[in-house]
Amino acid sequence: MPPKPKFTKEHIVETATELVSKRGIDALTARELGVALGSSARPIFTVFDSMDEVHAEVRNAAMRRFESYAAQVSPDMPVFKRVGMQMVMFGVKEPKLYQLLFMSELPESVSFEDVFGALGPIAEACVDNLHSEYGLDTAQAKLLFENVWIYTFGVGTLCAAGVCRFSEDELSSMLSTEFAAMLTYVKSQDRN
Repeated sequence: MPPKPKFTKEHIVETATELVSKRGIDALTARELGVALGSSARPIFTVFDSMDEVHAEVRNAAMRRFESYAAQVSPDMPVFKRVGMQMVMFGVKEPKLYQLLFMSELPESVSFEDVFGALGPIAEACVDNLHSEYGLDTAQAKLLFENVWIYTFGVGTLCAAGVCRFSEDELSSMLSTEFAAMLTYVKSQDRN
């Protein structure tokens, strides 16, 4: 009979996510996780088969945390901008988790379409919103999303890496300017 787990899967993932949030993904080793749990590494492996499995669960937990940021309601802000602001604010407030999610190499990624797929339902919701709110066809909405997301990603990366600090007002203005410029560009492509 296998040993009864000392910790639940949820508790291990929560502890591992906090460890990564504070110290980065390189700190997530069996030994360090055991220390964070107040134990040896052994109980981890009564729940998980490998540290790769723990890493995958931490990535999922980090994405759920990001999605909760992106879902925060700001009634005075358009949906697409709100998601962008929350993405950057996630980089400011959770830099290590931002780095894990958005600054780690994707082994299979070779195009933005691959990245788009990895972003999950938030990306699809943003494209749908751009399509309905701004009268864009699907191709235009995806082009606008791609370009504004790349800009927003860059700003979030600067913040998460500690290269730049911006106030929320500055971020809001920067994202509005980029969005307006790209919207004008995307709509002008119909005329050319």
